[in-house]
Amino acid sequence: MNELQDGRWTRRAFMQSSAGALAAGATAQFVGNAPLLAEDKMGQKNRLPVAIASANGIKTVEKAMTLLGQKADPLDAVIAGVNIVEDDPDDHSVGLGGLPNEDGVVELDSCCMHGPTHKAGAVAAIRNIRHPSRVARLVMQRTDHVLLVGEGALRFAKAHGFKEENLLTDKARKIWLHWKETHSAHDDWVAPEEDGAQKAAKAPQAFERTWGTINCCAVDASSNVAGVTTTSGLAYKIPGRVGDSPIIGAGLYVDNEVGAAGSTGRGESNLQNCSSFLIVELMRAGKSPEQACLETLRRVADHTEPRLRDKDGRADFGLKFYAVAKDGRYGSASLWSGAKFAVHDGTKARLEDCAYLYKR
Repeated sequence: MNELQDGRWTRRAFMQSSAGALAAGATAQFVGNAPLLAEDKMGQKNRLPVAIASANGIKTVEKAMTLLGQKADPLDAVIAGVNIVEDDPDDHSVGLGGLPNEDGVVELDSCCMHGPTHKAGAVAAIRNIRHPSRVARLVMQRTDHVLLVGEGALRFAKAHGFKEENLLTDKARKIWLHWKETHSAHDDWVAPEEDGAQKAAKAPQAFERTWGTINCCAVDASSNVAGVTTTSGLAYKIPGRVGDSPIIGAGLYVDNEVGAAGSTGRGESNLQNCSSFLIVELMRAGKSPEQACLETLRRVADHTEPRLRDKDGRADFGLKFYAVAKDGRYGSASLWSGAKFAVHDGTKARLEDCAYLYKR
C-alpha cells in the first residue's frame, strides 16, 4: 500500500518512519540496505570495514583487516585472525599452550557465526585439536547441526583431516603442576623444596584463575558481519566443563541487520544472561555498541549471587563484552576498570580503553 497521499505522509507512514529513525538512532544513514559512513556524536566518520577483538587480539585484527581489504568473507577473516592466537604457546587461554583442566588435559571450546546466512557452528570440550575455530566453521558448513561436543567433535575433526596433537606445552604443564602442588594443604601433592612453596602450601592459596579467551567480530565494506570466539576455558576446571564461548547467544551472537557481540571472562555469568544476544538486541533498539555492553553488564551484576560479590556488593569477577554495529560503530565494556580491547578501523591496529561498570 502506498502511504503517500497527494504527496503528503499519512499518519501511519509518519509514525512508522519516526519509529524506524528512533530505532536506528541518529548516527547511521542507510540507502536501501547499504550504509553510508556514519557520524558519531563528535561528527567523526566511522569506517568500514572494522574488526574488534579482546586485548590479546592485536595481531588478530591486523590479520582480519588485511583479509577484509582483499574482499575475503568476514567469517574467514576473523577465523584466520584468531588462528594466530590459537597457535601461540605463550597465550595460556587459547589453543596450543592453553591451561588444562584439573586432570591436566587441555579441552577447547569455540563457536562462529556468519551474518549473511545467519548460520552458526560450534565445538565444546574438544581435545587434541589446535584450531577449534576451524572445526566450528566446518560444523556450520558441513553438518545440519550447530554444536558438537567431546569425542564426537574430535571424530568429526579427524574425519575432515585434522591431526591430533598434544596441546599441553611444558610451560603450561609446569603452571598446572604448581597449582596442583600448592593450592591445598589437604591432599598428597607436595611442592619441591627448592622453590620455597612447601611452606606456603600449608596455608590456603589465592590463585588467579585464567578465563582468557579471544573473541573477534568484524564488519566488511558491504556491511556484512561475522564473529568467532575460541578458548581453552577456565584453568583447572572440572573435566567436561563448558563455558559461554561455544554457546550461540552467550559467547557470541551475530545478526546481519544489526551487528555482532562477543565476550571474554566468567562464562557461567554470561550463560545465565544470554549476554551477547542481549547486546545485539539493545543495539537493534538504538543503543550504541558501548551503551549496549554496559547495560548488559548491569544486568549481569544485578543477577549475581551473593557468594560472587565483594564486601561492597559488587560482582567480584572479570567479564568483558565487545560489539560492532553494521555501520562501523564499535565499543567494549568491562565489569572492572583498567581493561582494554583491540580494534582496527582501517587506520591501524591499536588498544583502546574499555568502558567499565566498577572502578578499582
